Amino acid sequence: MSQGIGAYRNPIGVMQGRLLPKYQGRYQAHPVGYWQDEFPRAAELGLQCIEFILDFNDAEANPLLRPEGPDEILRVSAETGVKVHTVCADYFMEAPLHHPDEKIAAHSQGVLRRLLAHGKRLGLTDVVIPCVDQSSMRDQAAQDRFVSAMQPLLAEAEAAAINLSLETDLAPQSFAALLARFDSRRVTVNYDTGNSAALGFDPAEELACYGGRITDIHIKDRVLGGGSVVLGSGNTQFDRFFEALRPFDYKGPFIMQVYRDDEGVAVFRQQLEWVRQRYLK
Repeated sequence: MSQGIGAYRNPIGVMQGRLLPKYQGRYQAHPVGYWQDEFPRAAELGLQCIEFILDFNDAEANPLLRPEGPDEILRVSAETGVKVHTVCADYFMEAPLHHPDEKIAAHSQGVLRRLLAHGKRLGLTDVVIPCVDQSSMRDQAAQDRFVSAMQPLLAEAEAAAINLSLETDLAPQSFAALLARFDSRRVTVNYDTGNSAALGFDPAEELACYGGRITDIHIKDRVLGGGSVVLGSGNTQFDRFFEALRPFDYKGPFIMQVYRDDEGVAVFRQQLEWVRQRYLK
């Protein structure tokens, strides 16, 4: 660890499912039917929160969308002391808000409206909207569609006091230009340490462009141009990132979206200890 980085004392959380056996063999998914089991495991590890996932598959079975779902989440949270402040809406990977099919895009707007309404009951701070991989905004037309789709939802996000936290694979200046097109401070940034490393981005340059807009951070390690690996074994410049983050007085959570195996807990403990020893308390 570089001199002077110190240790952040922000909430530390886990991406949903990382402490449980894989759901249907999938690397990242909402574990339908046994999601409640993760809360006591997170509490045992001293974690403060779980970032829920809203998948495209089984979306209507997810408590984030069911009418009684927020109450179920709040009940388990009260029993364990582990909160749900943030949601990773992977739903929009499969059905992007900027989908060229207007019917699909309109339906996704409706899903986001429901998520905001239920999120207000939950006390969410952030809904992460991934615009990467198959949902990447690859050209100006896609960005224009995205801005148009988001605009009608900004007032609802502001009324619910929930950030619409964008995760993109845009280069730093292009991402900053996209953010500038919104007149709401509720459009913020989800920063993923591993994804930036895989894309070859410089954390200092990224944060110089939009560090003050970051409201949710995913902790991950990846190799350049490749997949997720155990923390400290890839190309993520952790020292450089945490140094660049310091001036912004970041108050949000650090969500462990780290490498996982089939079971999850042992390899997670190893990586949680690694990051706590170096950067987090």
